[in-house]
Amino acid sequence: MTGFSFTLNATDGKARAGVIQTPRGEIRTPAFMPVGTAATVKAMLPESVRATGADILLGNTYHLMLRPGAERIAKLGGLHRFMNWQRPILTDSGGFQVMSLADLRKLTEEGVTFASHIDGSRHFLSPETSMEIQRLLGSDIVMAFDECPALPATHERQAEAMRLSMRWAQRSRDAFGDRPGHALFGIMQGGVERDLREESAQALRGIGFDGYAIGGLAVGEGQEAMFGVLDYAPDLLPKDKPRYLMGVGKPDDIVGAVQRGVDMMDCVLPSRSGRTGQAFTRHGVVNIKNARHAEDPRGLDPDCTCPACSGYSRAYLHHVFRSGEIIASMLMTWHNLHYFQEIMQGMRDAIATGSLDAWVGEFHAQRAAGDLPPL
Repeated sequence: MTGFSFTLNATDGKARAGVIQTPRGEIRTPAFMPVGTAATVKAMLPESVRATGADILLGNTYHLMLRPGAERIAKLGGLHRFMNWQRPILTDSGGFQVMSLADLRKLTEEGVTFASHIDGSRHFLSPETSMEIQRLLGSDIVMAFDECPALPATHERQAEAMRLSMRWAQRSRDAFGDRPGHALFGIMQGGVERDLREESAQALRGIGFDGYAIGGLAVGEGQEAMFGVLDYAPDLLPKDKPRYLMGVGKPDDIVGAVQRGVDMMDCVLPSRSGRTGQAFTRHGVVNIKNARHAEDPRGLDPDCTCPACSGYSRAYLHHVFRSGEIIASMLMTWHNLHYFQEIMQGMRDAIATGSLDAWVGEFHAQRAAGDLPPL
């Protein structure tokens, strides 16, 4: 069986293009991972997600452990068979979701006890239980269990959370064990404090992981602060391992992150925005609810080849969205995921040819020009 490996094929400045090899197929980097929280990318069939160019999906440990349960998924053949996606899957550890429960959780050195948002039942997550749940799911890439405090937070609070996360990272590594073909990623924490990021990176490198994530960003700090951390954080991590920025983001966030040396990203934004009538295009965001689209025969983006743009008008998308028809969510989500994957392919090609700066300049110029003028 082919194992897990990362090959760096080209660089352009700090930007990197490569391939992650897994037993379930290749992941081209830089990669955007659509989010399938409850074993589905909302409003999309798995084959439709693949058609957009996605090589890997993200699943959610917290939600899947509560419903339908990791043991049930394992009994039914694992997450890949359960959701009919035979390519790689990354699962988060559940740490972020549990930490967001605030008053519904109790944090100790051992782990976190929390109340389910579904029925109030009590559950416990620790590095060991998170590793076991992700093993039952059959994840190709497993995330270490960590604590992610919301920003803003004091230096003392961030230091406390980061050091707990590093102790949990060692326990996650020990509990994960030796699983050929599966990978474990450690998660750097430390908020926007450089000294804490450096301490976290040193601890993670000492433990040793198959890949490294940058956590604790896109949690309210703003793009300028996020980019400030990304100006140095990826450089603290091993060059021969994938670097994953968690929970990012908007198209310009993604482009800026890749320029700073990030290889992988995920975000609910393209699917969530599609369901609320927002389309990301090369000319900016289009709100299909607006009345100006009601009689517009043009597609969302004249240069896009996705089914929503090639087969349907803005007028139709406006109509089905305002009518509450399910096809509106399907088409808008398909377009957004297609566009995000187009961005990734464009950057992969540009890095390979040493022309990323020119590509980024054109990307920003198109967005600055704005949406198509009304007819």
